[in-house]
Amino acid sequence: MSKQNVIVMGLGYVGCVSAAGLAELGHNIFGVDRDTNKIDSVRNAKSPFFEAGLEKLIEKNVASGRLEAGPLTAERLDAADVVLLCIGTPSQANGNIDLSHMHRASGDIAALLRPRSKPLIVTVRSTVFPGSCETLLDAYFAKHPEVSIVSNPEFLREGTAVKDFMEPSLVVVGGSSDAAARGVADLYSELPGEVSIVSLRTAEMIKYACNAFHAVKIGFANEIGSLASSLGVDPEQVMATLCLDKKLNISTAYLKPGFAFGGSCLPKDLRALTYRASRLDLKLPMLESILSSNEEHLRRGIHQVIDSPGRRVGIFGLAFKEGTDDLRESPVIALIEYLIGKGREVHVYDPHIQLQEIYGSNLSFVVSALPHIGKLLVKSIDELVTSSDTLVIAQKADAASGASLTGSGLPILDLTRLRGNSCDAK
Repeated sequence: MSKQNVIVMGLGYVGCVSAAGLAELGHNIFGVDRDTNKIDSVRNAKSPFFEAGLEKLIEKNVASGRLEAGPLTAERLDAADVVLLCIGTPSQANGNIDLSHMHRASGDIAALLRPRSKPLIVTVRSTVFPGSCETLLDAYFAKHPEVSIVSNPEFLREGTAVKDFMEPSLVVVGGSSDAAARGVADLYSELPGEVSIVSLRTAEMIKYACNAFHAVKIGFANEIGSLASSLGVDPEQVMATLCLDKKLNISTAYLKPGFAFGGSCLPKDLRALTYRASRLDLKLPMLESILSSNEEHLRRGIHQVIDSPGRRVGIFGLAFKEGTDDLRESPVIALIEYLIGKGREVHVYDPHIQLQEIYGSNLSFVVSALPHIGKLLVKSIDELVTSSDTLVIAQKADAASGASLTGSGLPILDLTRLRGNSCDAK
């Protein structure tokens, strides 16, 4: 590991822990803050606030000479390899974040920058919305080609911040250049685990995704716990048992953006849960909102298909997911209904659907929704391609089917990776 000279701007909760942690990893750290009390605390080998283990770390690294604090100067910037911006981004009244402190700090850096022979990596450690780093780069460093900008969000919990820094569950770096991103990633090379190097905007977004996911998990556990208690069930036992499943529950399963969910279980069971809660006069806003969220996602997919070129739409997949012939509450059925209503000519191919072999509630569902389903189904991908102006992938395709679809030369909209607002020609 090569030692780097790092300026940490902001000696609050995130900045002070980051400064002490990076010094512990062997880097030379200089802390900056507008609050002279914080600077004096660090100089005196004290923590400006209580955080378990932090003061001992500060004391050790101040004594070693790796951790200093003071005002920002041109000389300090000349020597720096990286500047970490650990600046507060408080909420405004409307929920937006206030970036005024971040802009002020960036302006302070730009005002002191002198011509330099080595790169300077300005690194945003604070939580900012995607695009914020690019705005700072354009507004303050456009005339300084030696300056790159990086997003390096923190994942520190109060009370365990030092442990979280030294034993990270996730380190994310995204930069305006690969070299800048790798330069910041190198700061953490002595820590366990690998650094995730992503795009600049992905790095900005991932912090929001993580925090939202944590909030969702807490809200979900509380709502399930409330319903369980109302039904005379031990809520802790329910959630503890749920967490034993590492394959589906506590895992990457389902955590992939795609098309709306359907099938015979999820919609039915969500309706049953919210119905039973309503009979108990129990409001469960998170669980109640899931079906409407799913319907809104379905509408987004439908509108993207409607906006795609051509009148003839070929759809790959009819069941609610791949590897099954279950058509019950398949979102593709709703998609087809809407397209036909809007005058589109629709053809469908699903390798697992043989209409003559479907029976019972599965058959009654699709016939009720699409009485002429037999006329829409084609027997091969080749037939689907030749009868279409645009192809829509509504379920994951196997390698051979995927190659046939992408090799068709037709515009393709992949709903299994629903994103953006356009239909890409493949």
